[in-house]
Amino acid sequence: MSERDGGTGGAPARVLRAYLAHLAVERGSSPNTLRSYATDLHRYRDHLKACGIGDLAAVRESDITAFLVALRSGPTPLAASSVARALAAVRGLHRFAARDGLVPCDVTRAVTPPSLPRRLPRTLTVEQVEQLLSGCHGDGPVALRDRALLELLYSTGARISEAVGVDLDDLDLAERTVLLRGKGGKQRIVPVGRPAVAAVEAYRVRARPVLAERGRGTPALLLNARGARFSRQSAWHALRAAAEVAGLDAEVSPHTLRHCFATHLLAGGADVRVVQELLGHASVTTTQVYTHVTVDSLREVYATAHPRARG
Repeated sequence: MSERDGGTGGAPARVLRAYLAHLAVERGSSPNTLRSYATDLHRYRDHLKACGIGDLAAVRESDITAFLVALRSGPTPLAASSVARALAAVRGLHRFAARDGLVPCDVTRAVTPPSLPRRLPRTLTVEQVEQLLSGCHGDGPVALRDRALLELLYSTGARISEAVGVDLDDLDLAERTVLLRGKGGKQRIVPVGRPAVAAVEAYRVRARPVLAERGRGTPALLLNARGARFSRQSAWHALRAAAEVAGLDAEVSPHTLRHCFATHLLAGGADVRVVQELLGHASVTTTQVYTHVTVDSLREVYATAHPRARG
């Protein structure tokens, strides 16, 4: 046994498996989160092995820092955001090990993540959103479905995965609300605007039955050409196709309408904590990135309109 083996109870590979099982079963983490954490933690396990560390109890704060440095300066350096995610995974692993008594303390407490550049989300103006929505025109089943999808995304701020995950029973068109299933299995009820209600109702009555005939029966609201649940990838292509048809020059991504939803609400005077709830953010600080966009627009108006703004 080497000097830093420290025993076998806290062997990194064993604790890693137990922690991932904990995330999946007890925390209800999404498959995407589990895959990301598994990738990061396998890198961490390999780093510890290369350093001759066979027990988490033998890990020091400097070992964590060295791991982060290696991620940033290795043959294929990771971005600061990816390193921050890796540190979050490592912290979770050590907290889990400390809680279960496999290590005497959590050595990751004092380790700070790399500073991240502030990146403002890309948004569209209200006029550009209208232009985008106009890219879904026609009375065919596909056009009606795509219009319902885009209207729902902009009206609710849903993630694309949440929108395609909506079932028929999740909609209450009389109350104009929809149940969204977010990250980690968390659910929230979100209001739906009248244009979105009209688009969803038109699709549900005139298009969905046509698409459903080709499938085996599914509770999903949005269906593909085979009558099965619409996928995230297909929804992304529908969004890009609408932007192309509308002649929209601005870059449009799967999160564009979610960003627009938040930015336009805040610009209209909505409270940031209300927007936080609507978006399903666990922390208000996540939502506050949108307030920078709003402040920037207010500053521009102020600079051009106030007589003493330049004085």
